[in-house]
Amino acid sequence: MRTRVLTVVLAFIVLAVAGFAVPLLGVTATQRTQQLVTARTADLDRFAGLTEQAVESGDTSALTAEVTRYTELYGEAVVVVDARRAVLVQTGGMRAADPAVARLVDAALRNQPVSPGGALRPWSRADRLLARPVGTGTRVSGAVVLRASVRAAADGIALLWALVLAGAGLIAVACVLLARAATRWVVRPLHRLDHAVGALAAGLPPEHARAGGPPELRQLATGFNRMADAVTTALEQQRRLVADTSHQLRNPLAALRLRIDSLQSRLPASATRTYTGVTAELERMEHLLDDLLALANAEHRASELSVTDARGTWCEATAVATAQVQLWQPLAEQAGVHLATVPGPSVRMACSEGELAQVADILLDNAIKYAGNGARVETRCFTGGPDAVFEVRDDGPGLATAELPQAGTRFWRSERHRDVRGSGLGLAIAERLVAGRGGRIQCATAHPQGLRVTVRLPRAEDGTSYAHSDAKSDSERHTA
Repeated sequence: MRTRVLTVVLAFIVLAVAGFAVPLLGVTATQRTQQLVTARTADLDRFAGLTEQAVESGDTSALTAEVTRYTELYGEAVVVVDARRAVLVQTGGMRAADPAVARLVDAALRNQPVSPGGALRPWSRADRLLARPVGTGTRVSGAVVLRASVRAAADGIALLWALVLAGAGLIAVACVLLARAATRWVVRPLHRLDHAVGALAAGLPPEHARAGGPPELRQLATGFNRMADAVTTALEQQRRLVADTSHQLRNPLAALRLRIDSLQSRLPASATRTYTGVTAELERMEHLLDDLLALANAEHRASELSVTDARGTWCEATAVATAQVQLWQPLAEQAGVHLATVPGPSVRMACSEGELAQVADILLDNAIKYAGNGARVETRCFTGGPDAVFEVRDDGPGLATAELPQAGTRFWRSERHRDVRGSGLGLAIAERLVAGRGGRIQCATAHPQGLRVTVRLPRAEDGTSYAHSDAKSDSERHTA
């Protein structure tokens, strides 16, 4: 934003300085040209007076001496003729027969005004011809033509233009510095506010935007700080409520399971079906509480990772995926699912070994449960541009195209899998873990059929050791 604002301001400064400097350059050139013409016109008037005296007296010695001395001093040629175009004096190599001189002589003898041309410029080098009739009114007794050198005047104009441009440059620099300071004063609070908004959107601890800039921005920053405090407090309270509720319900559920289990031996055979349904619902509630706790922990972990510089954390994704496939192999065989790993190169992924193992557990659990008996589930790791990719693919029934965008929604389950045990939180937990590391999870239809779930995380180029600090036990990672 600052660049765009500064560009507009600089464009205005350039136009303003140009609107001031360009006319001033024209005025200085015109004034210096007029000074040259005025000075040479005065010389022509003096020569015209001497010519008139010479014509009346028939003695041209004084005129010749004056013109010759002038040419020697200033190097400017002069031609003087009488009314019959007879040459009285010509110096400096200029001749009355020259076409340009002849045209000026004819105009002067007809008492016509002669324009000296336009204004000079610093690069002007061609001499100017000026003419003056001798006499007044209808009594013209001769003509004087002077070839004026413009070099000195052009050099003077160049000096004046340099001063004007230097002044304009100083004004432009001062305006640029002032514009930078002004835009920084206005835009810097917006950058701080934008950073604070991004932190709040990521679920991070509230970062108050420092007030600064115009009063309107200070008022906006104050309002945002109050809103950030309220939103963050509400989110933290909600997270704690889910975690605390899930944790506090564990003990009553454990006691309830003990009492129900103790009743099994005392129930008649006719109550077996009811007992089985109760224990199944109790088990489903226990799994739901476990998933809620896992989700709360994943959200908390994602927030911590967003504010922690964990760029040095990495793991060997291929090795972790192979280990998790071996861990889930017995469960896959019980479900009639063929579980395999596609061989591939070593891939370094910017996450801890425990985090990737937990995500892999969730994806493998979902694939084994929902792919169905006789399905094939494959995992593979590869690189795609700047990303390291872990993929789980199956050839089961998959999801409908309309269901794919909802796959990561909390508590959402496909209609075709309602009879399979699960809470609908597994993929949401995995997404929060991956998002904390700056990655994403994508669900797509596999060909010819099935589901393909892709985990993309930044690729770690360098590393020295595996990161085990976030590893969890297998029992904690087996979440639906």
